[in-house]
Amino acid sequence: MHLGTSPFCRTSWRCSPLNSAPGGEQLPDGVNVSKEARRAISQAASVFVLYATSCANNFAMKAKRKTLNAADVLAAMEEMEFERFLEPLREALEVYKKGQKGKKEVSEQKRKDKEKKTDSENDKSREEEEEEEEERMEEEPEAENDGEEEEVEN
Repeated sequence: MHLGTSPFCRTSWRCSPLNSAPGGEQLPDGVNVSKEARRAISQAASVFVLYATSCANNFAMKAKRKTLNAADVLAAMEEMEFERFLEPLREALEVYKKGQKGKKEVSEQKRKDKEKKTDSENDKSREEEEEEEEERMEEEPEAENDGEEEEVEN
């Protein structure tokens, strides 16, 4: 597939954050990026991502895996001689992992709360059933006694 014909490449420049530089820094005031430059940057970014993915895939294949992981990407960056980006990437990965861990903990807490609520409702239902059963048991002997008394009187 030619990058120029990719639907992603044709539209991604419209959404790309070209007002900021790598590392989240803002471009200086007065710097304007033309449509042509945005398109070139977008295509270059696509080529870079494909190349980095290919290099990372080589590391995964060497490890006899089909799934790329973060270590593969970091090794690929080093192989591509982008060592200066390794530390910022590691930091970004840590921030991502912490965010995911936080989301997981919140999700786990919600699940536990839901289970507690369900268990509590089940316990209440069981208690109510037991009380009803006890009431029935108490009423049954009285009914039996009433019947016996009538028989004795006859």
